[in-house]
Amino acid sequence: MGDILRDAPLEGVCRLTLNRPDALNSLTFDMYAELVDHLEAVRYDHDVRVVLLTGAGRGFCAGHDIRGAGKPGWVAEGLGKAQFQQRVMAKLGQIPVLMRALPQPVICAVNGVTAGAGYPIAIAADMTVAARSARFVNAFHNAGTGHEMGFSYLLPRLVGLQRAAELMLTGRPVMAEEAERIGLILRCVDDDALMDEALRLAEAVMVNSPIGIAVTKSSLQFNVDAPSLEAAIEMENRAIFMSQSTADTAEKRNAFIEKRKPLFKGE
Repeated sequence: MGDILRDAPLEGVCRLTLNRPDALNSLTFDMYAELVDHLEAVRYDHDVRVVLLTGAGRGFCAGHDIRGAGKPGWVAEGLGKAQFQQRVMAKLGQIPVLMRALPQPVICAVNGVTAGAGYPIAIAADMTVAARSARFVNAFHNAGTGHEMGFSYLLPRLVGLQRAAELMLTGRPVMAEEAERIGLILRCVDDDALMDEALRLAEAVMVNSPIGIAVTKSSLQFNVDAPSLEAAIEMENRAIFMSQSTADTAEKRNAFIEKRKPLFKGE
């Protein structure tokens, strides 16, 4: 068994749990590769409607394990420092990209501290909820820079440029209640309600057709940087045409009219 657990707390929900609680789920090189493998696999799993990412124990993820990360198995031996680091970061950078590229929405449930590499992973989710005791720490400065893994792209799109500048340049921690207030996360909840809240979100998503959710997520990701309103509308119109030609969309419409739970078949 690896250090990332996969289970299904609800039908249609794939929960991935970072599982090194004694190390606050700090990431090893094997875990980066394992998380990439899980995300690539779930992308084509029709039975998965929502991905839920969380951590075991007292923290979500304390970042890279600087003492016990092991070796990156995907990097050849004997490379120079720059070549080695380029290949390492290429793998790490796949994680937020894959999260955003999945047709399924990703919900992150942040329990306790999230720092370093855990921070961009947490905010790369489509929706992030956090326990009231959670805190977000930009620990990248400990490695000589205030950003990695798309942090400088993700953060200003959530909190605005000036707020992102403050958080990135000072490295100060953000507690969950402030994170909710500034738009860093969707909401914070009491610690013992975190998983229930994440699963409620997942259930609210899954009443809609899988293809409708997939094209809506895609439009949202592309249109946040659309060059014009007209371009955004064109993207939406193509998504509408695709979705409305499916039996699942008809089923969603009929279920709404008949006040019943929809039964999607992937058709």
